[in-house]
Amino acid sequence: MNIPHLPVLRKGKPYDSLEKNQVKDYKTGEVKAEVSQVNAGIVRKDLAKIGEARECLKKFKVSELIEISAKAGDLFLNGTLPLGDRGHTQSPEEYIATLSQTSGLPHVMVKRNMAKLHFALTHMEMILNGLSRGLDMSVIDNGFGEQAGCPVSYFPTTQCLGLVMPSNSPAVNSLWLPSIALKTPVFIKPGKDEPWTPFRLIQAFIAAGAPAEAFGFYPTDHEGSGEVVKLSGRSLVFGDVGTVKQYENNPAVQVHGPGWSKIIIGEDQIENWREHLDVMVASISDNGGRSCINASAVIVPKYGKEIAEALAERLGPFEPMPSDDENAKLSGFANAKMAEYIDAAIDADLKVPGAEDVTAKYRNGPRKVEFEGGTFLKATIVRCDSFDHPLANREFLCPYASVVECPQKDVLSKIGYSLIVTAITKDPVFSEALLECGDIDRLNLGPLSTMKISWDQPHEGNMFEFLYKRRSIDRSWN
Repeated sequence: MNIPHLPVLRKGKPYDSLEKNQVKDYKTGEVKAEVSQVNAGIVRKDLAKIGEARECLKKFKVSELIEISAKAGDLFLNGTLPLGDRGHTQSPEEYIATLSQTSGLPHVMVKRNMAKLHFALTHMEMILNGLSRGLDMSVIDNGFGEQAGCPVSYFPTTQCLGLVMPSNSPAVNSLWLPSIALKTPVFIKPGKDEPWTPFRLIQAFIAAGAPAEAFGFYPTDHEGSGEVVKLSGRSLVFGDVGTVKQYENNPAVQVHGPGWSKIIIGEDQIENWREHLDVMVASISDNGGRSCINASAVIVPKYGKEIAEALAERLGPFEPMPSDDENAKLSGFANAKMAEYIDAAIDADLKVPGAEDVTAKYRNGPRKVEFEGGTFLKATIVRCDSFDHPLANREFLCPYASVVECPQKDVLSKIGYSLIVTAITKDPVFSEALLECGDIDRLNLGPLSTMKISWDQPHEGNMFEFLYKRRSIDRSWN
């Protein structure tokens, strides 16, 4: 059987390695593709010459790369693109089906992720305008210019952007997309089970007119991933708490780990909590609960029991559905052991006094179930008596959230780091405290889902400020 082969892309050129990894249908075990693997030595060798890739992008104006990005977005969403080096191509429908088969994401969720990536690519001018605070992008082309009437100069912080990508959600690739328009090549280590999205994005960019040399695709092992981070001047790394801890003091590494995103309802709005139930449900369950921007805690001054019951009644009945069902709400686990671990971890912490799985009475059967050959976790809403309970501030790759009562005056001292907080309050004093809270990355003041992203504002770090630094300049020669 002539199955697709995804080669390593060394400055855009295919490289067929002797060592290959098979990406399989998580239900049937059918091999969907072979993916060449490289060792750390090749990673080191190629990163030593990465400046050549940057030279190819420097030949373009930012405005030209913005146009190329928009074309790439349309090709990614609608085009039939090359899939590897054995003559295979991939239509959008084939991409959706294949990614679903290997990741567990239902088709409807893959489509939503595709739409997000398409939006980011086709609105790159807006995104860069927001990230740069309105900088005229010709400043990047010329090396100097004016901003708000003052002379400015920006210089690149790196010759390339290294990426150690995950397998949980395609839309995380949106984080690196601005780098191409900012003349920064990418050196991508794809997720083991999700090579499809970065490879398709690369092919879309090349078909749209971007230089192939600007794209590196390097499936590799743990040692190779370490070299990507070590030798790239700037890197994005996705991982768990241990990964975050490892790089937390390294300014050259932007780490994307658990988000611990939250919904907080203020004392002034708690009587209206039923009006915001849809926002809470969407925040917890959209994208199958797999995103770091999914809410994993709902913090309220009172009515914790009633809110937990209402959420459990809505989310508890979610059942696995066929992957092509447009109403699918749950994602399967490509790694069944991960589902087993999560299920066991929740049950173990439920034995600690002060927590109740409120969804248990609304679920039909156990939390972990098998369906059509795949492993799924049903939604879990846990009511905790205190924010000190081990389940009060946990995050899992499924629709999960705790509901905790906490006096408003104590909330900000209890919540810890939060990637996104949706604060439903009109209280000016509490709003000011939220605005000044350094533990919150993104703040939604009002009933907005934590899953709603404003593309013209930084999401998990400002890519422009990560890739460019402002310098002082005085030009006495015209």
